[in-house]
Amino acid sequence: MNILIDIGHPAHVHLFARAAKIWQGKGHQVLFTIRNRPMVPELLEALHFQYSIASTPRTGVIGQAVELLEHDWQVFCAARRFRADIMLGTSVSITHVSKLTPARSVVFNEDDADYIKPFAYLAYPFADAIVIPACLRDKKTNKHYTYEGYHELAYLHPNQFTPDPAIFSELGMKDGEPYFILRLVAFKAHHDTGQRGLSINAQRKLINLLNQYGKVFITNEGKLPEEFRPYQLPIPPHRIHHALYYAKMLISDGQTMTIEAAVLGTPSIRCNTFIGKCSVIEELEHKYQLTFGFLPNEENKMLDKITLLLKLPDLQQEWAYRREKMLSEKVDLTSWMVNFIDKFE
Repeated sequence: MNILIDIGHPAHVHLFARAAKIWQGKGHQVLFTIRNRPMVPELLEALHFQYSIASTPRTGVIGQAVELLEHDWQVFCAARRFRADIMLGTSVSITHVSKLTPARSVVFNEDDADYIKPFAYLAYPFADAIVIPACLRDKKTNKHYTYEGYHELAYLHPNQFTPDPAIFSELGMKDGEPYFILRLVAFKAHHDTGQRGLSINAQRKLINLLNQYGKVFITNEGKLPEEFRPYQLPIPPHRIHHALYYAKMLISDGQTMTIEAAVLGTPSIRCNTFIGKCSVIEELEHKYQLTFGFLPNEENKMLDKITLLLKLPDLQQEWAYRREKMLSEKVDLTSWMVNFIDKFE
């Protein structure tokens, strides 16, 4: 079987990488096509996967429309050359290409359809299958397949991920020394239009607060302000999850790393205008209490919550207990994915 996987975001490399290795071990051929976004080629190269660049990111409505056409065409050409039997991805293009080639398309998505309306409108009608977490509020059709879990459990479930304590020395720290990760995103994705997160003033207040309890590292999209550069996280992208596992806390204005921290049992705080809109994070907050969300105008409430959590003597143990409860009710998505694709094909 020839499996083409279309990637647009670094997290999606992790989503499919372990399943791809299993498929390769079974003798199947795997090819990645990518949106040439920072960290995506680096991750694929670190994992020794073959890939082809399908498009370069563009901004604005016209730019994104041009990029979609370019991406569709390049994925079509790659699928023809590769003789793809099945195409996977969090991708619009595979659904379009599947109508022009013998390959079938399986879309994996963990965002509610009403939250990503353009994606759902462009992809869902053409997909052969749509795979989503059971907690999404989407209207389910005969093309929908659900599972108990999240994308992040494809690569951070204990069956798939073992934290490496060598990360402390890579960070220039002693084993067990407390540190925090501050994640700042660029808000340039198509669904980020009009959205915002931590203000520069809130970032300064966070750093001043967290420095009282441990070392602060920043991982960011885009250019980091000069005043924050001494805090730059000094590890390659493929080591981030080890750093996230051992962190005392994550504070982020993004979504993906918030979920990653939650499923790893690392306390996480998020601050953005997406609060209340994403079923996956809402479940992790309200059902499992692994993360807490605040709007940008609630920075004082956020700082008070962080201070309260940091004063808990058994914070790590409590989050480990909450994580175990969550894991007991969720699947190892890589194993689920491999079985699903085998049966689907």
